[in-house]
Amino acid sequence: MTDIILEARNLTKEFKGFVAVRDVNLQVRRGTIHALIGPNGAGKSTVFNLLTKFLAPTHGQILYDGRDITAMKPADVALMGLVRSFQISAVFPHLSVLENVRVALQRPLGTSFHFWKSGSTLHDLHGRALDLIEAVNLTPWAHHTAAELPYGRKRALEIATTLALDPEVMLLDEPLAGMGHEDIERTAALIKRVSADRTVLMVEHNLSVVAHLSDTITVLRRGEILAEGPYEVVSKNAQVMEAYMGTGHA
Repeated sequence: MTDIILEARNLTKEFKGFVAVRDVNLQVRRGTIHALIGPNGAGKSTVFNLLTKFLAPTHGQILYDGRDITAMKPADVALMGLVRSFQISAVFPHLSVLENVRVALQRPLGTSFHFWKSGSTLHDLHGRALDLIEAVNLTPWAHHTAAELPYGRKRALEIATTLALDPEVMLLDEPLAGMGHEDIERTAALIKRVSADRTVLMVEHNLSVVAHLSDTITVLRRGEILAEGPYEVVSKNAQVMEAYMGTGHA
């Protein structure tokens, strides 16, 4: 079993002549938290969408657990254990927290049409759903609708629905964006906790918020890797400081 679970080789994406991502080589180690960061326009979201198969690369190769997934569809790689969240909320706002998690639990079972049947058909998933809700500290909110949740709690629900798919690799798209200090600390602690037996790759805008969360940080600028390493190394890189200078996010 290789130590590298997700890899990009010379990943390039062009949009009508504009090169958004150029020759990115990225290796995500199994069992770690890896942050992909950069200022606005750095190409991090494009890389993220390439890795999760929501965009097709112009050139390059993507490997998951040693297998070439470059030409595969998002749903197929998700079934393999590579599961992403979204920057925009992807939960059902008028379903309760419990109902959202139970719906997510149906996917691996191949029983998606239970959504249209009586709620009693979901009884077998009830216990597992409550366990996941407890894992993300949402037990007091279990019977509240998703629309009622404060912003930080809603992001926790999204992590719970991602966990329901039992991912080997969780890819989180700016899970800390738009949060106040208290919610950032709570959600960062949650990500740290749920990463105990899986790999996490997260896109983030802010270098400082991943300082004590990530094992490895990859910094992008203008579609290319600028620096990579632990926070102690990356934060002292002169080019990284220059890239962030004036953005208010270093």
